[in-house]
Amino acid sequence: MGNNAIAVMASGKGSNLRVILDAVAAGRCPVQVKLVISDKADAQALEIARAAGVPQVVHLCPKSYADRASFDADCAELIDAAGCQWIVLAGYMRILSSPFVRRFRGRMINIHPSILPAFSGAKAVEDALSYGVKASGCTVHLVDEVLDGGPILAQAVVPVLDGDTFESLHARIQVEEHKLYPATLARMVTSGFDIEGRRVIWRT
Repeated sequence: MGNNAIAVMASGKGSNLRVILDAVAAGRCPVQVKLVISDKADAQALEIARAAGVPQVVHLCPKSYADRASFDADCAELIDAAGCQWIVLAGYMRILSSPFVRRFRGRMINIHPSILPAFSGAKAVEDALSYGVKASGCTVHLVDEVLDGGPILAQAVVPVLDGDTFESLHARIQVEEHKLYPATLARMVTSGFDIEGRRVIWRT
């Protein structure tokens, strides 16, 4: 299994997938994207992956499966067969089953548009705005069985401005996401990390 081989799971526009592939092409992120899986047939992420020459680009339809666990089991088989060390969630909108999360514990990462543990869940940007915080941002974290709850790998902070709307704040957070995600991936495969309790300790 290649230490720098990754699988990306995506459901939508694929903006984080695109910036990872761009960073790989530019030599800033020394990973091999070997597999992209989407649960949506019309996900732009599939087109982005094909255009970039990702070796395996797969749509799996959840409706073809009896339950979440069997869908996730097929995803896991594809990931292992492709020899992927890391799983990167890039706008993947399905809740993952516990067996899948346990199988890839410590090897699966996600990016979330808030400074966790504040504002977990699907409405993080709206929740931060309505709460009235003066700073928000994004978090790259390991995935565990608690939604948006795994150990934190990296964070970036953005100011919340008085005139911000969802769109303006989300756009500012995405700028940081698109820098932080490829940079964190690069650090994972070049330096690595250890976990002490909840803390991620980066190796030098």
